[in-house]
Amino acid sequence: MATVLSVSGSPSASSRTGRLLRHLDQRLIAQGHQVIPLDVRTVPAEALLGADFRHPAVVEATELFARADGVVVGTPVYKASYSGVLKALLDLLPQYALTGKTVLPLATGGSTAHVLAIDYALRPVLNSMGAAHIVQGWFTLDKDITVGEDGSLAVAPGTAEALEQVVDQFSAALDRTPALAAAS
Repeated sequence: MATVLSVSGSPSASSRTGRLLRHLDQRLIAQGHQVIPLDVRTVPAEALLGADFRHPAVVEATELFARADGVVVGTPVYKASYSGVLKALLDLLPQYALTGKTVLPLATGGSTAHVLAIDYALRPVLNSMGAAHIVQGWFTLDKDITVGEDGSLAVAPGTAEALEQVVDQFSAALDRTPALAAAS
């Protein structure tokens, strides 16, 4: 099966976005994929903001992108766009870091007013980085993600079903990507 890099673009350690990604990682693992989590917030700020391409954390992140067959990119939406910390990391990656890769964009936010952030803010950047295939993304309202006192995650039933469907479509696209690459 495929190697999937699961990237949380949230600056918060207690983020619903990050927790949702780790929850979805389990579905991908159950489908036989190897999942490598990357929380962008763990990359030192001085490396991201100082555009230090040679910083060990940036080099490691670049290598993780290179190794992955597919990438799940999750971000909270702030001011109708993806997070600044995610933008900082994407800016430090090679221009075509997503060449040949299948990508699943996901976003979370407090209002449906931000639902188009995936298609109008995130998708163009992912496309410009050479993604072979960007599957249909999904926007999840914050109110549909509940974190229990024990750290457990619950997703509202309709949203949970929709997320399972997009993750399954991503997984199926991952299985087809090697055949598509060989044909071109």
